[in-house]
Amino acid sequence: MGSLCSSCFGSNGESSNLMPSPETRRRQQLEAAERRREENEHRGIKNPESVRRQQQRAEELARREDEAARMGGGAPNLKWQSN
Repeated sequence: MGSLCSSCFGSNGESSNLMPSPETRRRQQLEAAERRREENEHRGIKNPESVRRQQQRAEELARREDEAARMGGGAPNLKWQSN
């Protein structure tokens, strides 16, 4: 029974193989963090592609509004005339 447990603890030099190198561990942690970030971004969203398209449309609209404001927009140049 004692020999069975000692093999679990890696007494024959296998304990060094249980821990990955620091570089491998960092890479695995980075991959896990990226997976968690992506999962959190899509949490509660049925169609992430649709949300992305809506965001792009909103950004495009905001950009056009800013461009129109810089060009004068035409609104300040309008004058009310009655005949």
